[in-house]
Amino acid sequence: MASAKFHNTFRQYHRWLGFFLAGIMAVYATSGILLIFRSTDLLKYEYTTVHELAAELSPQALQKELHLKGYKFQQENETEIRFNYGVYQKATGQAEVTKQDYPLVLRKLVSLHKATTNSPLFVLNITFGVVLLFFVVSAFLMFMPKAKLFKNGLKIASAGFLFALLVVIFGS
Repeated sequence: MASAKFHNTFRQYHRWLGFFLAGIMAVYATSGILLIFRSTDLLKYEYTTVHELAAELSPQALQKELHLKGYKFQQENETEIRFNYGVYQKATGQAEVTKQDYPLVLRKLVSLHKATTNSPLFVLNITFGVVLLFFVVSAFLMFMPKAKLFKNGLKIASAGFLFALLVVIFGS
């Protein structure tokens, strides 16, 4: 059985890493809240870009040239092709595209959650995950296993795990 000194040492690590992680969690919480509203216009601004493309493109070729996520063809006539982000002039090859995006700082926050191994942000994501797993383990090492608080903590953690599992299964 582990000694009281062992448990107190984990309490100390848990406390200091908790303070460190508080800053990281503030950033993740903010970006997570922004991602919840990503399908709305909340805090986004509109901007327009002009693309010089080949003339007389078809709607399918236009989609390939513009590489727009969520591109939807709307209508076509002799002079132009209208799509959900703007208009393409067939004769000149000029496409005017209007989109919405977050300001630079908020765009960087949103990209935090989308980081892959190709992004330098993945180091922060992995660090965050590893430290959170440490918190899961160290939370139970802060108390002696025979203590009532330890046993109640296991019950509450089990309820939290079950709640999260049910939300993931039935919420998606």
